[in-house]
Amino acid sequence: MYAEIIVDLLNSETDKVFDYIIPENTNIKEGTRVLVPFGNRKLEGYVIKVKNHTELSIDKLKPIISVLDDFVAIIPEMLSLKDYMVKRYNLRLADTLRLFIPSEMRGSKVKPIIKTYCEINKNIDLDDVINSIPKNAKRQKDLISFLSNFGKIEISVINSKFGSENVKKFISLNYIVQTKEEFERTPSFSEYKQAVLQHTKEQKRAIESIILNKYEKYLLHGVTGSGKTEVYMTIIENVLKAKKTAIMLVPEISLTPQIMHNFKSRFGQNVALLHSGLSAGEKYDEWRRVRSGKARVVVGARSAIFAPIENVGVIIIDEEHDSSYSSESNPRYKTQEVADFRAKYNMCPLILGSATPSINSYYQAEIGEYKLLELPTRANGKEMPKIQIVDMLSEIRNGNMGIFSNALKSDLFDCINEKKQAMLFLNRRGYTSFMMCRNCGYVAKCSDCDVSLVHHKYEERLKCHYCGKRYKALTKCPECGSSELKQGAIGTERVVAELKSMFPNVKILRMDNDTTKNKNAHQRILEEFSSTHPAILVGTQMIAKGHDFPDVTLVGIIDADQSLYQSDYRSPERAFALITQVSGRAGRKDLEGKVILQTYNPKHYVYKFASNYNYKAFYEKEINLRETTKFPPFTTIVRILVSSENEDVTKNSIRKIYNQLADVYNDYKEDFYYFNAMKSPVGRIKNKVRYQILMRFTKNVESDIMSKIYAITDSEKCAKVSIFVEIDPQNLS
Repeated sequence: MYAEIIVDLLNSETDKVFDYIIPENTNIKEGTRVLVPFGNRKLEGYVIKVKNHTELSIDKLKPIISVLDDFVAIIPEMLSLKDYMVKRYNLRLADTLRLFIPSEMRGSKVKPIIKTYCEINKNIDLDDVINSIPKNAKRQKDLISFLSNFGKIEISVINSKFGSENVKKFISLNYIVQTKEEFERTPSFSEYKQAVLQHTKEQKRAIESIILNKYEKYLLHGVTGSGKTEVYMTIIENVLKAKKTAIMLVPEISLTPQIMHNFKSRFGQNVALLHSGLSAGEKYDEWRRVRSGKARVVVGARSAIFAPIENVGVIIIDEEHDSSYSSESNPRYKTQEVADFRAKYNMCPLILGSATPSINSYYQAEIGEYKLLELPTRANGKEMPKIQIVDMLSEIRNGNMGIFSNALKSDLFDCINEKKQAMLFLNRRGYTSFMMCRNCGYVAKCSDCDVSLVHHKYEERLKCHYCGKRYKALTKCPECGSSELKQGAIGTERVVAELKSMFPNVKILRMDNDTTKNKNAHQRILEEFSSTHPAILVGTQMIAKGHDFPDVTLVGIIDADQSLYQSDYRSPERAFALITQVSGRAGRKDLEGKVILQTYNPKHYVYKFASNYNYKAFYEKEINLRETTKFPPFTTIVRILVSSENEDVTKNSIRKIYNQLADVYNDYKEDFYYFNAMKSPVGRIKNKVRYQILMRFTKNVESDIMSKIYAITDSEKCAKVSIFVEIDPQNLS
């Protein structure tokens, strides 16, 4: 017998299938992880096919050294998914297969914890045992008495209490029996009891409309607080009753504690959590619980779509509009497309949910690709919080040069006096976005990346948010020596600093990438905020969605324009979504909510529609603009990103690719709306120079053109340059 194996080595030259001999009496199935000889090394590999014959000379084949796991690591569904992803995204085989198992499994970096337990042998007479022990052997009698009272106890505990020699003696006499059990490192969550909720008419209608045991795509468009999570959980409940499993995705790690509270209270130990914030041991053990079938509901961020769960009955993507569902680093993929493949494979429904669906998803619902389900009102019957738009230019003209408008300050004082809670949203972390010399215009930039440095006041450091490099904060301009340094746009640290001067006795919490680096930091911050009255939570996008705090009566959006003015055709869509999502954090229970939206351009159409929560009017305007300007969903955008430490090498590579693609452009000229090569907006990251080719063409030729693009870029790959192809990239920087 022979096995086709993909060796776990990220090298384009070795990214292919190799044949190996399966040793006699070795049980190897497709999906097994094995150790194989490769050149003069021993490498891990993945069996993708077992066969009786090989076309290669048997003399040249080597036998598999060993099987690495006592289970099949990659389920058949994922082997099919591998083929889809390699073709769709032009990924390397090993890159794709690595997505399907925890990185901790590779190289045996982490293993199951096996604990040994001892208990009294149930087949012996306890009185006879006690009578056989010498009268002066007090510790031996105490040992038997202890085990008879407490049952199964870890051997390390009784060794320390009664002496290992006594334990060994009774084991040899068969008075005590040993058992070995795997200890699961399970993520901890505080106790939470969920109230039993009565479904609204709209929720019932949505639940009844979703057909199980059939592949269908649904878009659940529900305003914030409309009870989308309750719809998801009821559907999952029905799926579990049908002896099937479920996958539930959320966009942010910060959302998982609250989601897990809800799901654990409903489904208990049936739930497994998979995301990058877990420790190595937790991630490995949770993955094994899923693989073994102990956990039948998977909750997690983007990577949880690759959970090794079988017999899937529903896949749910909450906040489906969120850009984090697109992987922007190697291996690049789109979660919605992977989920669609798995839903088709399992013949189950795929549910996309959002208060602000992506323009593309709503368009798919409009043309009948998705079935639209709507929850237009809040589950508690309360009105959406009123949004007050504040013109910050008018504030400046009236002498207010601060970061808080008079309206926001007044409402903050009222909120604190009433011992309620407020959330202040800012689409930026740190203290400022940049430091600039007022005299000569110098801006502090990273030496390795072509981006401005961010000032973090708490550490008095300048940081690059691309490569992580740190610098001392400036006191003088290095170009002209001036001490007139301007600190640019507002960051979370500065907001917190000013709030502390306004409310010295009030708990003010900050939640951004810098304060949530440590394990369980999200959970600790959210729990502290939830239990503190009055309190103010300042945060970036991670506080904008999904959270449910009944006593939040005020939301402040410090600078709404930061989301709006970005060099991306999706900026209005993202700004509308952020405003709607963060506004939805206020007034979710019995208390009335209010939102203060600060802007320097109060007449912009995004604010007009967002202030009335009028998604459909916003969608109509936006979809008409997209159709007129020929942007997605009416076209496909492709970016080819080339980077290298050597600028000449990068330029030469991009030129070769561009010249070959020019022939493709000429063949499909009528279908192209844009085709050009240029330096990337961020021209250097981690000391690598970046150039890109951008293309925009009609959907109907996407398959043909993509196959040609992949063939051309593959022919130009070499060790000196990195070449990545992205379809409809979320970030063009």
